[in-house]
Amino acid sequence: MALMPKRVKFRKEQRRVRPRKATKGNYVAFGDYGLQSLDGAWLPARTIEAGRVAAQHFLKREGKLFIRVFPDKPISKKPLETRMGTGKAEVEYWAARVKPGTVLFEIAGVPEATAKRVMVRIAAKMPVKCRFVGRRLSV
Repeated sequence: MALMPKRVKFRKEQRRVRPRKATKGNYVAFGDYGLQSLDGAWLPARTIEAGRVAAQHFLKREGKLFIRVFPDKPISKKPLETRMGTGKAEVEYWAARVKPGTVLFEIAGVPEATAKRVMVRIAAKMPVKCRFVGRRLSV
């Protein structure tokens, strides 16, 4: 089942796109390796779920997968061949706002080679360009 919020303050939201680099969530925090987006986009909930399923299928209950994005933006779409007016359309799907630099997925408890192969499979499902990143060691 796709991710979506349990409840929201407002049912519908304006589109609003802000093409800026990510300042939050742009480093590996929970796992050892991560998948970082290089472009900005709206990531639909079904795309996030497809990445999760691909990773779990490859890992076979080995290691731990962390999903760092959550689809909290309602995207509405009017039906085809509908006249203008009659208000805003109903919510079609939920999406996560992804800025360039956002870490999408993280993995822990597996060797680097395995983590790289898992992230390649997840990246194939994503609509943005991604790169494999490791945890930065702090002093």
